[in-house]
Amino acid sequence: MTTSIEAEAASREQNNAALIAALDETGLREAESWELDIINDAERGRWTASLGPEAIAELPYRFVGGRVVLLTTWVDPAYRHNRVATELIARVLNEIRESGKKITIICPVVGEFIARHPQYLDLIDKVHPGSGAHPQHKPADGPDHEQGPAGGPDDEKQIAALEHDWM
Repeated sequence: MTTSIEAEAASREQNNAALIAALDETGLREAESWELDIINDAERGRWTASLGPEAIAELPYRFVGGRVVLLTTWVDPAYRHNRVATELIARVLNEIRESGKKITIICPVVGEFIARHPQYLDLIDKVHPGSGAHPQHKPADGPDHEQGPAGGPDDEKQIAALEHDWM
């Protein structure tokens, strides 16, 4: 018998596989012409992509140790294969770049996007790349890894808790 946790994990994996497959799609459906609004909903900790009043995609995040931890990408199934995930992720990463912050990737869709767009590789935190980083990055060793607010053991526990909650 499948537990609800297993069913949720399977659903997330299907969602991720569909979104990764759609990353290379080359445009919006020819019959449709629309512009996405990407909004950082800081109160809820997520970026949303909207068409008018309708939210069609989101990318939740958390701040941990001064980094932005990107959790999971979701796109309404009716809008997949229209480059929604690609547009959402690219605009989020550009906003993060402007802020000067680094990222930790939990979401495999974001990791795959960066693997296909290496101009964003510099955003990945070298000490804490995250389980979704692709290609897999090895954490940097050194004295900063064990000390300070951005690299201590408490930081690792927070990320592990986020992975457990979102993966």
